[in-house]
Amino acid sequence: MEASAGNLAAVVIWGGFALAFVFGVVANKTNFCTMGALSDIVNMGHWGRMRMWLLAIAVAIAGATALLYTGQVDLTKAIAQRPTLAWLSLLVGGLAFGVGMTLSGGCANKNLVRVGGGSVRSLVVLVFLGIASYMTLKGLFGQWRASWLDPVAINLAALGWKDQSLATAVAKVTGLPAASALLATAAVLVIALLAFVFKDRRFRSNPTQIIGAVVIGALVVGGWYVSGHLGFGENPETLEQGYFATNSRTVESMSFVGPLAYGLELLMLWTDKSLHVTFGIASLLGVVLGSAAYAVASKHFRWEGFASLTDLRNQLVGAVLMGFGGVTALGCTIGQGLTGVSTLAIGSFIAVAGIVAGSVATLKFMLWREERSA
Repeated sequence: MEASAGNLAAVVIWGGFALAFVFGVVANKTNFCTMGALSDIVNMGHWGRMRMWLLAIAVAIAGATALLYTGQVDLTKAIAQRPTLAWLSLLVGGLAFGVGMTLSGGCANKNLVRVGGGSVRSLVVLVFLGIASYMTLKGLFGQWRASWLDPVAINLAALGWKDQSLATAVAKVTGLPAASALLATAAVLVIALLAFVFKDRRFRSNPTQIIGAVVIGALVVGGWYVSGHLGFGENPETLEQGYFATNSRTVESMSFVGPLAYGLELLMLWTDKSLHVTFGIASLLGVVLGSAAYAVASKHFRWEGFASLTDLRNQLVGAVLMGFGGVTALGCTIGQGLTGVSTLAIGSFIAVAGIVAGSVATLKFMLWREERSA
């Protein structure tokens, strides 16, 4: 039984690493970056990379819905689906993350990709991001979060909701059976996203972005399957069914802020036998090494440092805001923007709205400041 448990954990860890390795390759090759997509819109009015992100979301929603509908993975167990809607934490965390990723020139995912490409600057950003996220999980920032933000929440369980899915809301309003509401909600969102994405002729003629978006969305679905299906089995200690090798001890997929905190903890407390490599930690390594493999193969690998003291200051402030915001919002542009949204969790949409608003406001402020000083 113990060997079986060890095998399940190994499957989850190596599965997460393999999926993230591909993620790193594709993200590097296609320049996949949510902050970059928002910057393109604000500064140039170009929606190419945003359509790529939205296509990835559509694929992730379709795939995750299929897993839930067919009973392959119980996504109602995901953290994003807990029936307590901490809307203030999600919104404030999203805003902080959006501001932080703009100051740092990219989110956690983008900085992992840059580290693979030789960016020492991004390595420093990730270290401070990891420290801030750990402080938000278990330290000083966590006390503030738990005392001031998390208590402001809506208890959906008291209203008879088993989760916070948008599909559950549709079922409550329309009276549709849960399965029908799930399919209808997912179908409306996916069709609307696809219609918007592919109405642009320039995007339709860009197979690299299309294929990249489809692959990234599919990798999120793969993460759900690895941790929620392949990694689901009997715990030899409790003799109960559970999830193996995830930090949350439930089903997980791609997310990078929380795992940075747990990865930092593992490095600092390596001899603590209660700590182990998990799906999330393995995913961090996978993205970096996948990006590095592509950078070396394409001869784009180069060492990169900070441009100036001002650059250093902005990067570190942004890193701390991302660490705080990513944990408070329960995810980043990937953890909530793709993974959380794929479950149709209402809170994920709130967090993403906060991230986008924070980033756009910061981009416009930076643009205004540049124009004023010109």
